[in-house]
Amino acid sequence: MAYVSIYLNFAGNAEEAFNHYKSVFHTEFAGPLMRMKDIPPQPGEPALSESEQNKVMHVALPILSGTLLMATDILESMGHKLIEGNNVTISLNPDTKEEADRLYKGLSEGVADGVAPHDEFWGYWGTVKDRFGIRWMFNVMKAQ
Repeated sequence: MAYVSIYLNFAGNAEEAFNHYKSVFHTEFAGPLMRMKDIPPQPGEPALSESEQNKVMHVALPILSGTLLMATDILESMGHKLIEGNNVTISLNPDTKEEADRLYKGLSEGVADGVAPHDEFWGYWGTVKDRFGIRWMFNVMKAQ
């Protein structure tokens, strides 16, 4: 079933924040907390430092009415920089790749800041900052 979630970027303290949110919302993580070291090695990508390997790659927490709060730690070594405006993303999780492509096409009209949906190790993923400055993410998870 398709759903919408809120995706947050943190500067190294996603795990601390989400442990706090767990206590506030009285819920448990939706799946395991994934670390950067869980990412399969990518050809041409630089190796991560030991401290970066333990940063959060992905975490999800149900909060209210089926809404998922999700997050990652950004990595400055990868050229990422946390500034107000890039720390929140609306994550659309449609049921099909075709629907992800349709949504991406509409939201990316007239902009160049995007990554078209494509296959990744966890599913079909893409992202775009629309012409109004809102960042959107698209995820179609692989069937379990």
